[in-house]
Amino acid sequence: MDDTQSIMTPRQRKMATTFVLVTVFIYSMGFGIIMPVLPDLIMELEGISLSEATLIGGYLAASYALFQFLLGPLIGNLSDKYGRRPIFLLSLLGFGIDYALMGFAPNIIWLFIGRSIAGGLGAIFGPANSAMADMSSGEDRAKGFGLVGAAFGIGFIVGPALGGLLGDISTRAPFFVASGLAIINFLFGLFAFQETLPKEKRRTFQFSRANPVGALANLRKYPSILGIALAYFLWMLCTSIYPSTWAYYAPAQFGWDSKTVGYSLALVGLSMALVQTFVLGRSVARYGERKTVIIGISAAICFLLCYTISTSATLAFVVCALVGVQGMVMPSLNAMMSRRIPDNMQGELQGFNGSMGALATLAAPLVYNTALSHFTAPERSAQFAGAPFAIAAAVAVLTLIIVFRLKPADKIRKKLKDAAA
Repeated sequence: MDDTQSIMTPRQRKMATTFVLVTVFIYSMGFGIIMPVLPDLIMELEGISLSEATLIGGYLAASYALFQFLLGPLIGNLSDKYGRRPIFLLSLLGFGIDYALMGFAPNIIWLFIGRSIAGGLGAIFGPANSAMADMSSGEDRAKGFGLVGAAFGIGFIVGPALGGLLGDISTRAPFFVASGLAIINFLFGLFAFQETLPKEKRRTFQFSRANPVGALANLRKYPSILGIALAYFLWMLCTSIYPSTWAYYAPAQFGWDSKTVGYSLALVGLSMALVQTFVLGRSVARYGERKTVIIGISAAICFLLCYTISTSATLAFVVCALVGVQGMVMPSLNAMMSRRIPDNMQGELQGFNGSMGALATLAAPLVYNTALSHFTAPERSAQFAGAPFAIAAAVAVLTLIIVFRLKPADKIRKKLKDAAA
């Protein structure tokens, strides 16, 4: 039992875990709840067409990812210095204010400011995973990270559906609901969430480490971190094909309308949540983190190849129901990295991971959407909508090769403990 587990009662640990998962759920739902109405709000503010609004929406998504990339290590380092609780509460309060700001937006500039703030505060995944690491032993961390992933998946199922319903009332109603949920969660955390990082495990804040480059330079001192970090980035780039390309690929490949696309994404989210909640922990306990990653990536390669060559809508829905198996990869990779560094650097690590994820989110549309546009252009005699999924499958194969070459974590963790002693 680690220091955090010894200073928290089972009830306190349960409340803290509940708060962390609710926070991730609220963040995910808040992110998803505005998606259905954002194009309409952009057109409303600017008086422009849908195609023009789509371009601006892409710039908004880029501003969100850019600030998440830049501020991820800062948020993580602050949580290592001051603890997880104040960072959580500050982010939630910021979310509440930010969504209200966008709800009242009189022009498009307010939306850019709002999405940039949300991107920076979206680095909340760093403190969330750090808090789960604080409250679990090394062997249980993959399961804890899996619960965080499941909370995100469930929120992303509920958010767009609720946003679509609220959008019938007003294009601004989803923003105000998201703001209210964040404020309620802030009040819940204010009274229910106890700090998970003991003072003796905190470390001095250094600006030189509170940025993606500085965090990478510091983390590279630890064995195998760079290899897992590269695998983490490539895996994020691989799986980012779904949010960046699916809504365009599915109509081109299967002739689906937007409602069917929404149902398929909800099925993917449900599958991911179920696997991360009920399967991941058992897989790690039986096979270990590295083999669980290999299982998940191998399954993902099969799924991506199905999307590459199949024109069967029925098969596509079957794969959507199974794709949750690949949801075991990210929590397990996260746990593998977490076990290779000291406990007082968990926030920095998770902040760095957030930056890598944001960088992949920036790169994915440039790679996949460009390929899809090129291979489905009207002037092409032979169209190939599966091209971006073929690229993603190649990225997954490269990720798998890197994971195969990684060293076991047990010996590395022992060296860290010996060095600390």
